Amino acid sequence: MIILGIETSCDETAAAVVADGRQILSSIVASQIEVHHPYGGVVPELASRKHMENIVPVFRRALGKAGVDARQIEGVAVTRGPGLVGALLVGFSFAKAFAMSRRIPWIGVSHLEGHLNSLFLESEPPPFPFVALLVSGGHTNIYHVTDHTAARLLGQTRDDAAGEAFDKVAKMLGLGYPGGRVISQLADRGDPDTVSFTRPYLNKDEFDFSFSGIKAAVSRYLHKHPGSLQTRGPDIAAGFQEAVVEVLSYKILHAAEQMNCGHLALVGGVAANRRLREVVAGEADRRGLQLHIPSAALCGDNAAMIAAAGYHHLSAGRQSSPEEDVYSRQAEPFMNNREST
Repeated sequence: MIILGIETSCDETAAAVVADGRQILSSIVASQIEVHHPYGGVVPELASRKHMENIVPVFRRALGKAGVDARQIEGVAVTRGPGLVGALLVGFSFAKAFAMSRRIPWIGVSHLEGHLNSLFLESEPPPFPFVALLVSGGHTNIYHVTDHTAARLLGQTRDDAAGEAFDKVAKMLGLGYPGGRVISQLADRGDPDTVSFTRPYLNKDEFDFSFSGIKAAVSRYLHKHPGSLQTRGPDIAAGFQEAVVEVLSYKILHAAEQMNCGHLALVGGVAANRRLREVVAGEADRRGLQLHIPSAALCGDNAAMIAAAGYHHLSAGRQSSPEEDVYSRQAEPFMNNREST
């Protein structure tokens, strides 16, 4: 089955064509970094307007690169949420209109479910069940994944997501947006032990996160040490990154052992962070666990992962109705239940 995927949950306009939920025929992503960089973060109104400009050209590029025309598309999958409502509506309305005009099935899927299914676009996906850390600008969640469309939430952030903390600390350091890549690059030149921050574990036996405290700690350090940006910028970035990575790695490895899963995964934009990959890979190898991480292009927001998730819903006969709408934060059914530990 050839699926068209559409993703517009935040500041990337993406379209992809995927065959049978596994083979990427094309994946086009139009970034809006240049639009939001001056503001140090995503401006929802600007994001929505840019999606309206980009959606048709990106769709056409995806079809052209895949070597297919509209008549060969057999189903449509589109991000329904969570995300920025205005941005979501652009992609959702386009996908619904395309599917209804072609009289083909379509499905609105969770953006988070898409990230979990990005693993199955790689050559060696994990077997079920596995535990996954989904870490991005808007989410920091741990799941026990039992099927392509079934995952139970083990833990989540109680405040800021890890990626959001990276962006806000980058803004404090005058590094601009997005923050993850620039902090990682700056941290490579620093010593994480020179400026050390408290690790926000909360309860080490639970899987929830909190990153607002470490963000505040960086702000306090900068106020207490005037001029430190010029003299210790790389060390501050390294100390901050190390604290976040240590907590993320501890929680996902602990979850894998508690759930008796021999396979674990990192997905989402922050999964592209070199230090996080390095630490989790080293510890997983030491404990005899198998780590799975998508390629960098599939860690960030993309439509191929949405098409992959949608394929499994459509194959099972599930479809969306014309009355369905987008949502900003409401959890999808596959994530509704927290699993006791």
